[in-house]
Amino acid sequence: MLMDADFFANLKTMKSITVLFAAIISVTSVFAGDFNYTMTEYAGSAMPYSIPSARAAYPDTLKPVMISHVGRHGARYPSSDARAMKLKSALLKADSLGSITPVGRKLLSIVDDVLTMCEGRWGMLDSLGMAEQEGIARRMYRSFPELFVRGRVTAMASYVPRCVMSMDAFTHQLAIEHRRMNIYTESGPVTSRLLRPFEVDSSYVRYREREPYHDIYERFFDDNAPVTPAVRALGDGCCATEKQLRDFALTEYGFLSSLGAMSYNVDIAEFMTEEEYSRLWSCNNLSQYLTRTASTVSKLPADIASPLLGEIINSIDSVITGHNDAYVQLRFGHAETLMPLLSLMHLPGCYYMTDDFSLVSRHWCNFRVVPMASNLQLILFRSDSGRMYLRTDLNEVPVDLLVGSEEIYVPWEKARKYLVDCLPGRMLGD
Repeated sequence: MLMDADFFANLKTMKSITVLFAAIISVTSVFAGDFNYTMTEYAGSAMPYSIPSARAAYPDTLKPVMISHVGRHGARYPSSDARAMKLKSALLKADSLGSITPVGRKLLSIVDDVLTMCEGRWGMLDSLGMAEQEGIARRMYRSFPELFVRGRVTAMASYVPRCVMSMDAFTHQLAIEHRRMNIYTESGPVTSRLLRPFEVDSSYVRYREREPYHDIYERFFDDNAPVTPAVRALGDGCCATEKQLRDFALTEYGFLSSLGAMSYNVDIAEFMTEEEYSRLWSCNNLSQYLTRTASTVSKLPADIASPLLGEIINSIDSVITGHNDAYVQLRFGHAETLMPLLSLMHLPGCYYMTDDFSLVSRHWCNFRVVPMASNLQLILFRSDSGRMYLRTDLNEVPVDLLVGSEEIYVPWEKARKYLVDCLPGRMLGD
């Protein structure tokens, strides 16, 4: 097995190399196929947002001081026509060879429908995505109304239109809730350092080019991605290699799993079994885990969120010291914004280290971490004694911030130290 010379140069010890080789071998040791997840969850990061059953209450002894919110854009049309066109090309070829099946013709019909529906709308926020953002905004305002009238609301978005539209839907709902609210918004490349580090961080760009995780993923993909969904559509005489069939199946999974976010209803069972769908999800899940979070391959995918985490810490400090009256601070980015940040913070279910990558899908699930409109909310409270406490909500549900602790309300000085310690090289002082 050959690897990039730069990759070896970046490994600190031969022990690291040994661990990586062992990891590649262990990828297929166990397939965690009996997940007990739902077909909806197997849509992965394309799954629409789940509304929490109830908004978490807080003790009467605490008063809200500020909210720092980082959210993903809402549900959207597929980001491009790439998957649809790849499927269409293969299906038309099978048709010309006379091997296409009735299942394949049904799939081709859906592909054509989607191509028509998405013309001029690729990647745009849809009505479901707007409703997701409006709902989060409504619940936030009604839980902490005093924060929205005492000070300013600031919001920033990635320059990508679906993020700007998410910010607009969110702030528009806030304006409906209280018309005298002072809201300040910004978007554009100026926000990329915080919200699109995967695009501007040169070390990470080189990491993606080198792909030190390539062999780990390919071994898992080859052993777990089924060919049967492709054969079921293309037919036995499609003249495709096994690798091409697996690639088609994964593309088919990506295409079908994205339809719910654009409110296009389809019965997945017409095209693949639950086991096939789950195996293809596990491949997609592992790919996002390796490229967007800290792993035993590299911590760099998480470290790129350091500027954002540092900015969050500083903004909370500035409110506490009275230098900032933006008591509600909103940021709208991408799944690729949140995955690194949540991993860097070691939040439950968002950070997982292993040398057995077949177990990733049991412990790190993209549909739990970054569904459409996923969000992190850091909510600062003041007690009657004047002490500050931080509550951490993931997708509007309180989670433990400190590893090994069940504290939901963490003294700010303790929470701050923990967050600063998450930063590589301790970028902030104590």
